[in-house]
Amino acid sequence: MNKLIKNKYNLVLSIIIFLTFFLRIYKLSESPPSLNWDEVSIGYNAYSVLKTGKDEWGKMLPLIFQAYGDYKLPGYIYFSVPFISVFGLNEFSVRLLSVIAGTLSVLFTYLVVQELFNNKLPTTGHRSPFTNHQTLALLSAFLVGVEPWSFFLSRPAFEANLALCMFLAGFYFFLKSTQTTIYYLLSTFLFGLTVWTYNSYRVFTPIFLIALLLIYMKEIKKIFVYKKIVFGSFLIAGLFFIPMFYQLLNNVGQERYKKVAIVDRGAVGQIIDLREEYGLNPLVSRLLFNRPTYFLYNFSKNIISHFSYGFLFSEGGNNFQFSVPGFGVLYKTDMIFLIFGIYFLIRRKDKVSAILIAWLILGTVPSAMTREAPQVLRSITVLPAPMIISAIGVFCIYGWLKRRKMVLVSGFFILIYFMLMFRSVIIYLEDYYGIYRNKYSWSWQYGYKQAVDYLSGVYQNYDKIIFTKKYGEPHEFVLFYSEWDPKAYQNAANLIRFNNSDWFWVDRFDKYYFVNDWDIPKEEWQPFVLESGQENVDCRNIKCLLITSPGNVPKGFRLLDKINFLDGKVAFEIYEN
Repeated sequence: MNKLIKNKYNLVLSIIIFLTFFLRIYKLSESPPSLNWDEVSIGYNAYSVLKTGKDEWGKMLPLIFQAYGDYKLPGYIYFSVPFISVFGLNEFSVRLLSVIAGTLSVLFTYLVVQELFNNKLPTTGHRSPFTNHQTLALLSAFLVGVEPWSFFLSRPAFEANLALCMFLAGFYFFLKSTQTTIYYLLSTFLFGLTVWTYNSYRVFTPIFLIALLLIYMKEIKKIFVYKKIVFGSFLIAGLFFIPMFYQLLNNVGQERYKKVAIVDRGAVGQIIDLREEYGLNPLVSRLLFNRPTYFLYNFSKNIISHFSYGFLFSEGGNNFQFSVPGFGVLYKTDMIFLIFGIYFLIRRKDKVSAILIAWLILGTVPSAMTREAPQVLRSITVLPAPMIISAIGVFCIYGWLKRRKMVLVSGFFILIYFMLMFRSVIIYLEDYYGIYRNKYSWSWQYGYKQAVDYLSGVYQNYDKIIFTKKYGEPHEFVLFYSEWDPKAYQNAANLIRFNNSDWFWVDRFDKYYFVNDWDIPKEEWQPFVLESGQENVDCRNIKCLLITSPGNVPKGFRLLDKINFLDGKVAFEIYEN
C-alpha cells in the first residue's frame, strides 16, 4: 500500500516537472522575442572561452568577466560552455541552461519542503493523503513551476535563475546533512557556487547562512564530531568566500553595485537639499540628514515595498525584461493564502516557521539595497518562500475544513482553488506568448539578429558598415550572431575600445563602425564621428552601408530595407550611399 502511494506521488511529481520543463522550453528562441545585450554578452564570452580559453578581452579564464564594464560573475558563462559546444551559438543554447535550472528549482523545492516538514504540517495532526508533507511539497513545486515570478525568470539567460537553483540544492543538502553528515560538504560547495553566479547571492547567501546557524544551532553542533567533514567544509567555504570578499574590497568587485547603489551622486544632492529645506542648526541638520540615515530610510522603505499589493499581485516590476506589465509576480489567487500561510507560521513558532519567515524577509535585502526596488530579478533570492507559504495557507484552510468534518466544502474549496489557478495561468501565458512578445519586443532589443542576418548576405559588397548605437551595444550582437572568431576579434589591429562613464564602449572592429545616433550627419559630405574621437568615417569615395534608426540618415543615401519591431514600428532602416 505504501509503495502504491509512493508511486502516485512520484507520478504526480514527474507530471509537474514535465509541465515545468515544457512551459520553459516551449518557443524558447522566440519568447522572449530576442536575446538582450546581457544574454549575447554571456553567450559570446562563453563561446570565446570555448574557442580560446579567454574572454572577449583576452583574459585567460577570468573570475569576473569585464564585458561592458558591468563585470559579470563567471558562473552562468562557464556552465554555458557545454551547451554552446553542443548546440552552437544561438538563442536556444544560451537559454537552455536557465530552462534546466528553472526545472531543477521545482524539483529541489519539492525536496526542501519534504525535508522541512517531514509529516509535521501546521495542523492538528490530520493525516489524509491530501494533507501530508508530500502533498504540500507537490503543491509548492507546482506553484514554483507556474507562478509568473519563477516562470518568467527561468526562460531568458539570467544568472540569477541559475544561482537560485544552486541555492535550493545547497539548502536541501544542508537539511539532509542533519541526518547524513557527508552532505554538509556538498551543501557548502553549492552555497559557494551561488556567490560566483549572481551578485544578489553575495549578500543573501552569507546572511541566510547566519540565519541557518542561529536556527539550526543544535543540529550543526552535532556535525563538529566529524572533524574531517568540518575541516573539508571550512576548506570549501574558504575557497569560495575568501576570494569573494577580497574581490568585493576591490573596485572591480564593487563596480556593479556602484551603478545601482541607493547612495549615489543624486542621493548626495538630495541630502544637501533636505538640509537647506529644513533650515535647522547645522549640527542637527548633519545628524538628521546624512548618508547613513538616507540609506537606512530608503533601505527600510524598499524592504516594505516588496510586500506591496502592486508588486506582488497587480503590477510587478517596472523593468519589462523581468516581468509582464499588468501582472504581479504572483497570481491574485495567492494573496489570501499567502496571508494565511504567514499567519499559521507565526503561530507555529518553531524552527521551520523561523527559517521560512527569515527567508521571506532576508530575501528582499539585496534588492532593497538598490535604487530600483522592488526589483524582480534582484529579489529572486526570496524564491520560493512565497510559493511554499502560499501552499501552507491552502493546506491549513483545507485542514481546518476537514477537522470540522466539512467534507463537501473542503472538496469544493480545493476544486475552486485549482480552477482559479488554472484560469490565472492560462490568462498569463496567453499574454506572455502573445501580447507581451509583440508589444514589448523593443525592450528586448529586437531587430539586431535580423540586421546581422541581412549583413551576412551583403558583407563583401561594402568597404565600411556603419551601425547606430541607439539600442545599445551593437558590436556584441554582430559578434554573437555572426559567430565572429574570438581570437580574430581579440587580436584585431583596428579594434577601438574605450572607457567612458564607467562603461566600456566599442567604436570599431574589422570594417564595422559603431556611432551614436546624434553623430550620424545630415549631409553626404559630412563624416560620421566616432565617440572615442580616434577616427572619423568619410563615405564620399567608398561604398558604405548604414544601419540606423528611422529617418536618421545623410542626404544622398538610398533606402534598401527596413526591420520592424513585432508591433510593426520601425526598428532599423538600412541604407547605402
